[in-house]
Amino acid sequence: MARIMKRFFTTALAVIASLGAWHANLRGQDKVHNRPGEWTTYGGDLASTRYSPLDQINADNFRTLEVAWRFKTDSLGPRPEFNFQSTPLMVDGIVYSTAGSRRAVVALDGATGELLWMHSENEGKRGEMAPRQLSGRGLAYWTDGREGHIVYVTPGYRMIALDAKTGIPAAGFGSKGVVDLKLEDDQDIDPVSGEMGLHATPIIAKDVIIVGAAHLPGGQPKSKTHEKGFVRGYDARTGKRLWIFHTIPLPGEVGNDTWERDSWSYTGNAGVWAQMTVDEELGMVYLPVELPTGDYYGGNRPGSGLFGESLVALDLKTGQRKWHYQLVHHGLWDMDIPCAPILADITVDGRPVKAIAQITKQGWVYVFDRTNGKPVWPIEEQPVAKGTVPGEWYSPTQPFVTRPPAFDRQGVMPDDLIDFTPELHAEALKLASRYKLGPIFTPPVVSNADGPLATLMLPSATGGANWQGGALDPATNMLYVYSVTSITPVGLVAADPARSDFGYVQGTARPANANASAGGAGAPGGTGTPGGTRGAGPGGASSTPGAVETGGGRQAGAGAAGRGGAAGGGAAGGGGEGGAGLTVQGLPLVKPPYGRITAFDLNKGDLVWQIAHGETPDNIKNHPALKGLTIPRTGRPGRIGVLVTKTLAIAGEGGFATQANGQRGAMLRAYDKLTGREVGAVYVPAPQTGSLMTYMLNGKQYLVAAISGGNYPGELLAFKLP
Repeated sequence: MARIMKRFFTTALAVIASLGAWHANLRGQDKVHNRPGEWTTYGGDLASTRYSPLDQINADNFRTLEVAWRFKTDSLGPRPEFNFQSTPLMVDGIVYSTAGSRRAVVALDGATGELLWMHSENEGKRGEMAPRQLSGRGLAYWTDGREGHIVYVTPGYRMIALDAKTGIPAAGFGSKGVVDLKLEDDQDIDPVSGEMGLHATPIIAKDVIIVGAAHLPGGQPKSKTHEKGFVRGYDARTGKRLWIFHTIPLPGEVGNDTWERDSWSYTGNAGVWAQMTVDEELGMVYLPVELPTGDYYGGNRPGSGLFGESLVALDLKTGQRKWHYQLVHHGLWDMDIPCAPILADITVDGRPVKAIAQITKQGWVYVFDRTNGKPVWPIEEQPVAKGTVPGEWYSPTQPFVTRPPAFDRQGVMPDDLIDFTPELHAEALKLASRYKLGPIFTPPVVSNADGPLATLMLPSATGGANWQGGALDPATNMLYVYSVTSITPVGLVAADPARSDFGYVQGTARPANANASAGGAGAPGGTGTPGGTRGAGPGGASSTPGAVETGGGRQAGAGAAGRGGAAGGGAAGGGGEGGAGLTVQGLPLVKPPYGRITAFDLNKGDLVWQIAHGETPDNIKNHPALKGLTIPRTGRPGRIGVLVTKTLAIAGEGGFATQANGQRGAMLRAYDKLTGREVGAVYVPAPQTGSLMTYMLNGKQYLVAAISGGNYPGELLAFKLP
C-alpha cells in the first residue's frame, strides 16, 4: 500500500511545548474517558451519552458565538467530500479527526485549528472497491499512561494505530502499525474485493479494541451467500486478536437453531456497523447488530435468525455472550439497530436500575437492565400481519415496546398523509391508493403495476433515528433523540437469475408497455425494475423536503464523494437506500414535522417534550399551493446528533435554507434542555453532517461541528464566545 505521511515536526513540537510536557499528566486507559473538559471517545464517554458538563456557553450567550477556527478537508483525497460525518476527539489540547475522501487522519491545535500532522493511506484497488468509503465517523484514542495512540479503520478495512504525538504508525502494533481486518475473521475474505468495511469508529476500553463490520446495502443482494459481519476484540498494545463473536452462530453455539435449513452456513451480514458502548465496571461491551443478508426479503434465511437485529452483551475481555435481546424477528424492513446504546443509572418506582437504552430506526427506545438484559418496562410479543411474497418466512409476532412511547410516527394510515389543504389531502389519498398501507411491521409486497406498487413504511428505511443516536443528561436521566419523519415505499420484484440467486429484490413493477430499465424479471402485472420506487401517480418520486442527504447506515453509493446520485463506489453514508420519498405537487406525502427532537424522562419512561427541529424548507415555504397559509415550523430532515451540556440541548439543521438575511445555509440551534424552548441560534454555511462535540481549552469552551452537503465540501467549524 502506498503511504503518504506529512508531519510538521517544528510546528507540532512548538505547540506541544506550549501545552506542557505531552505525557506528563497522561493517565491509564481506565481513566482517560473521564477527563474534565476533553472529548476522548466518539460518544463523549464509553456510555455514549454525548454529554458534557461544560456551561460557559449557555442560553444567555449562545447567539453571540463566533467562529474560532475552521479546517477545510477539500485536499485530503483525490476529490472533495460532500458528506463529512466525523465527530472529532480532543485530548491534551489536540483535536483529532478523520477527514477527506481518502479518510486521512489529522491532528489540529485545539485553540487555532492549525494542522500539526496528517496521515493518509492510498489503498489502491482495495480502497476503490471498499463498501464503506469517504472519511467515516471518526477515530478512537488509547493510552497506557506513557504513550498514546490514535486508532482508526481505513476504507479498505485495515486498522491502523498512530502515535498520537507524531502521527507515525505505532511500531509495536500489528505489522508496522497495521492490522488487516480481512484476516483472522473465521471466514475467507478476498483481500481486495471482499465486501467488508466500516464507517464507525473502534471503541477501546481496558486495553481492548472492539471492531465491527459493515457491508453494501442489502436491498438487491447479488447472492444469498455473503460475508458475515463478525465482531472482534484486539489487544490495544499489540494488535493481537483476543476474541471473536459470531453474530451468525456456528453449530453448537447459542442461536444456531434459529436458522432453518442450515441457512446460517451461507447467510452473511449481521454486522455491527453502528457505534458500540462499554460498561467498564461490569466488564461488558454492548453490540447493536444489523439484520442478516436481505433487507426486505428473507426467504433464503428462514427462522428468527439470531443475532440479527439484536442487542448483545459480551464480556469485554473474552467476547463471551452474557445476554441478548432480539428487537426484530426475521427482519424484512431494514430495521438495523443503527446507533450506540446509551447507559443510564435510573430510578424506577424507587428502585435503582443500571439501564441501557437502545434508540432505533423504528421509533422506539428499548430500555433494559444492562446487567441481565431484562426489559425495564414490558416489551410485548404481539401478532403481526403475514405477507404473501412467495418463499418468504414470516414471524407470527414482533416485540412491541410499551414504554417509553414512540418518538416518531409508526406505520402509514390515511391520517398520516399531507393535509395542508383538502385538495392536497385528496391527491395524497389518490396516490396512496396505489400502495399498501398499514401499521408498523406491515410486510413488503411483490410489486404490481396495477397495485399495490409497494408497502409504505414509516419510519423510513433510514429511520426514525439512525447512526447519530441520542444524548443523555446523566444528572436528570433525560434522553434526547433527533428523528426524521419520511416514508419509504418497499416493493419487491423477482431477481434476474443472471444477476442474482436471491429470489426477490427491492424494485418496482412497471406496466408491460413501458420502457423498462435493464435488470429485474417480470413481476405480476408488469416489468420489474430493481431499485427505488419510480414516479407513481400524480406525485411520483422526489427527494425529502429541503433536498437534504439523509444518510443512513447501510446505504447505496452516494456518489464518489458523497453527493446525491449513484455515481458508483461504495456506500458513502449519504442518500437513502429505500427508494425516494413520494410527493404530491412536490410536497412530501407525509405531513410534518419532518425533523423533530424528543426528550424523555428515563426514570419514568415518559415523553417530556417534543419539538419540530429546523426551519421550514424553502420548497414548502414558497409553494404556490400553500400561498396565504400559515404553516408552523415543519422541521427539516437530516442526520443530526444532539449534544447535551449542563444547561442546553444543541443540534444543527439538516439541508440548506434561505435565512432572513438572504444567505443560504443552516443554523445551529440551542434549546433549554428541560423545556425544549429555543434560546439561541447561530448561522453555519452548510448543514450539520457529523455529530457535535465540545471541549474546554485555555479557559475557553469550544463547540465543533462537521458540516457539508450539496456543493459545499466537508469542513470542521469551531465556535467560541467573543
